[in-house]
Amino acid sequence: MDSMTQSSQISSSHGFADGQNAAAKESKLSVKDLIHWRDPKKSGLAFGLSMLLLLSLAAFSVISVASYLLLALLCVTITFRIYKSVIQAVQKSSDGHPFKSLIEKDVSIPPETFRKHVDCGLSYINRALKQMSRLFLVEDLVDSLKLAVIMWLFTYVGAVFNGITILILANILLFAVPPIYEKNKTQIDKYMDLVRTQVNTTMAKLQEKLPGAVKSNKTE
Repeated sequence: MDSMTQSSQISSSHGFADGQNAAAKESKLSVKDLIHWRDPKKSGLAFGLSMLLLLSLAAFSVISVASYLLLALLCVTITFRIYKSVIQAVQKSSDGHPFKSLIEKDVSIPPETFRKHVDCGLSYINRALKQMSRLFLVEDLVDSLKLAVIMWLFTYVGAVFNGITILILANILLFAVPPIYEKNKTQIDKYMDLVRTQVNTTMAKLQEKLPGAVKSNKTE
């Protein structure tokens, strides 16, 4: 009996883990489907809501936008609650609270899930810190020069656009680029290969002219 119980517990735990993995995979695929416009209605709704939020943040402060959103949500729920109460009083029904199923639903975050996401975020933070240390302490001169050029270009971007404007443009590109790339994948890949080859050739010539880079290659 004990072996059968243990095997059933193991199989149930495996089934639960497989369900979590399937749900995570489905959520990732849903995001991919949204930006590729697999379902135009859902993609349009997500694009419209994200643009509305970003445009609201461009016009108002974060506190104002959050307050208006929460106030609108409260107005909807309170109105619906009063409406259902009136309907129940008129029909003399005993349906109970209209949000009873949602109230009884467990919305707490399991400690395992929280620790998992914290560990995942910590690994990304450590990787970013290591990369920043490598770049700013000039472990590789060419990579540090690349970062310097990118930061110099961003000074011009920052002079023209603010943060919200960049987020709005990024949101538009996020929903516009994937379908365009799917329709013209062959031509875009061809041009990208040409650009990548040209960049690699230029970087190789630059690396040959840099004494530090030549020395590091010789030591390797």
